[in-house]
Amino acid sequence: MTDEPTKKPSLIRARERGPEHSMSHPFNPHSLVHGHLLGMATGLERIGVNLIRVPPGKESFIYHRHYGEEEFLYILNGRGIAEIGDESFEVGPGDFMGFPVPSVAHHLKNPFEEDLVYLSCGEKKPTEIAEFPRLGKTMVRAGEQVSLFATSAAEAFPGLEKLK
Repeated sequence: MTDEPTKKPSLIRARERGPEHSMSHPFNPHSLVHGHLLGMATGLERIGVNLIRVPPGKESFIYHRHYGEEEFLYILNGRGIAEIGDESFEVGPGDFMGFPVPSVAHHLKNPFEEDLVYLSCGEKKPTEIAEFPRLGKTMVRAGEQVSLFATSAAEAFPGLEKLK
């Protein structure tokens, strides 16, 4: 007998996805998303693939930027407002947003009367740093440990100036 992990299916048919998961971002009272963790369901370990639905009047998560993990969003249905940097854009089916690292800060809102549905995909690295610039906070994730810091509390690492 071996200790092999349970094999997950490579194919998940739409009718077999099961109920949606729901979540909201703890720092955004307007955040509410429903969806399916497709990558996790098939055993993907290095990329996350999620089918997300944002109800009318709600927002995805929070305005943020990534420093370690690239991310992209592909709109499937509905309309939304994408905040990318200092600009806002109406987005709809077929629109694609890519965020290489370090990424520009971004966020997605649904002020319209129908659900906004999109595919969200990104890397799943052992460590990640993300910034919430409007809150002045920086998140550091190392494995399953997640810490939050005031961005203004960051200090230069002593001695690095000698390496330049």
